[in-house]
Amino acid sequence: MQTIQLETKIAAPPERCFLLSLNIDLHKESTSQTSERAIAGVTSGLIGANETVTWCGRHLGLMLTHETLISVYERPHHFQDIMLRGMFKCFAHDHYFEATDGGTLMRDVLRFAAPLGPLGWLAETLVLRRYLTGFLMERNTLIKQVAEDSSHLWVRYTEPSYSAHPSMDE
Repeated sequence: MQTIQLETKIAAPPERCFLLSLNIDLHKESTSQTSERAIAGVTSGLIGANETVTWCGRHLGLMLTHETLISVYERPHHFQDIMLRGMFKCFAHDHYFEATDGGTLMRDVLRFAAPLGPLGWLAETLVLRRYLTGFLMERNTLIKQVAEDSSHLWVRYTEPSYSAHPSMDE
């Protein structure tokens, strides 16, 4: 089993960062290089407690599907997504949001294991750890950019009534 821990400082409140991290459309934007798309469950907007999403995308040259459940939902401080079906033996991703003087410390703790015993361990160590770290860093970079955007771009991803605020589109 491998554990990846990342910290991202964001100059925005925890509630905003929490909601952006749960937005399916923003996740799709952060994974455009893998052509990842939501094909079942919640496929756009905000995903919530006990809801699922099934992702399909090209990773490491393979077209893969990954079904996720939001198993813990403690707004705005913590949520966890776990794999229900996919290529891993196990996969659990905890997302933490801590208020700081300058905004939010967003922490990711991802635990995963590949199948196939010793061969899976080699894949985890040599390939998957680096790949998943880069994948999460790219996602977090976009969340940070949107959360800190002075034109209120974040509203598009956190409020269902965004279209009622046309001045924020400008």
